[in-house]
Amino acid sequence: MSGKRILLVISGGIAAFKALELVRLLRRQGCGVTCVLTDNGGQFVTPLSLQALSESKVYTDLFSLTDESEMGHIQLSRAADLLVVAPATANILAKMAGGLADDLASTVLLATDKPVLVAPAMNVRMWLHPATRANMATLKQRGVHVVEPTEGAMACNEFGPGRLAEPPEIAAAIAALLAPGAKPLAGRHALVTSGPTHEPIDPVRYIANRSSGKQGHAIAAALAALGARVTLVAGPVSVPDPAGVTVRRVETAAQMLDACQSALPADIAVFAAAVADWRVEQAATGKIKKQPGAAPPALALIPNPDILATIAAAGPLRPQLVVGFAAETDDLMANAQGKLTRKNADWIVANDVSPETGIMGGAENAVHIVSAAGIETWPRLAKDDVARRLAQRIADALGYGGVIAHWFGSPDTSR
Repeated sequence: MSGKRILLVISGGIAAFKALELVRLLRRQGCGVTCVLTDNGGQFVTPLSLQALSESKVYTDLFSLTDESEMGHIQLSRAADLLVVAPATANILAKMAGGLADDLASTVLLATDKPVLVAPAMNVRMWLHPATRANMATLKQRGVHVVEPTEGAMACNEFGPGRLAEPPEIAAAIAALLAPGAKPLAGRHALVTSGPTHEPIDPVRYIANRSSGKQGHAIAAALAALGARVTLVAGPVSVPDPAGVTVRRVETAAQMLDACQSALPADIAVFAAAVADWRVEQAATGKIKKQPGAAPPALALIPNPDILATIAAAGPLRPQLVVGFAAETDDLMANAQGKLTRKNADWIVANDVSPETGIMGGAENAVHIVSAAGIETWPRLAKDDVARRLAQRIADALGYGGVIAHWFGSPDTSR
């Protein structure tokens, strides 16, 4: 993105302090950043801080005669390659949707002919209010790009969607708009598992689960879209193979482990498959027949190999980043955190698959990213969107000096 010019609009909300980190990230990538600070935004960050980080003048006043004679709000709105509003409060989103122009920020947004990206941040009730939902729909229809807010604890002591996305995610969205051909995972090899496993009881019957493979396949596709060379080890699924990935089909957990080990070395490993915990110790060679009056046959079960723990074990072939999944119906966070430590994973993607959620086999997912740094909760999204967000998180972690857990579980409670 070197040489690209960003006009960053900072509106009023406690998350405005994250704009400082966003400016730093963009400058580090070679972008020129000019900031427009609203009056309310100035209650949380100062023009001096933004000027020091951006190394450019900060604009605040629509009616500054000096600014109008030198540049003017029209030229300011069109001199950048991209306009970014972060944080975007409910107020400025409503102004944008309604075409209002009563201060410098709303005026440049109305006057621009360049792409616009917004990163909303607000109280959960404000985010879910029908007026805000309608405003967001209007802006999206007009072509405004959106970095969706995340879910978590807020400064107002409420919990839900509305937290500003982390600066690396916003920076990645900016990069995707300004350099759409960039492939941050080019040269990386990613190993992904997907779907269920089938553990035979006899030639007809098997032990399985309801995993569809939709999430794992979407992750493989998202990693490939970012330039990774992807090996997808897939259990029995009916979803189509993603384009541009190498697919190795397996049936049992033992076969999946063999396929994963043979795919090493890899830089990234994402274990999204729902692997059966047990298998029949000795599968019957013929169909087990039901005999009149006879008791059901006893099935002796033994544990399946632990694929995540095996690949995540310390050693020369351990991938740089190992991501496991925890699909739970009870004690989700406790089980996910225990799995993180027990399996030696870097991240665990935890989701509640209780029947009432409709997640297992469904089109949507609601996940929590668990790392040594903490927990980040994402809103319920389409599985394709979860995959894209996770792939970008992986690219960020490997791209910013290989720091695996730094951006997860931010301890602040900002909106």
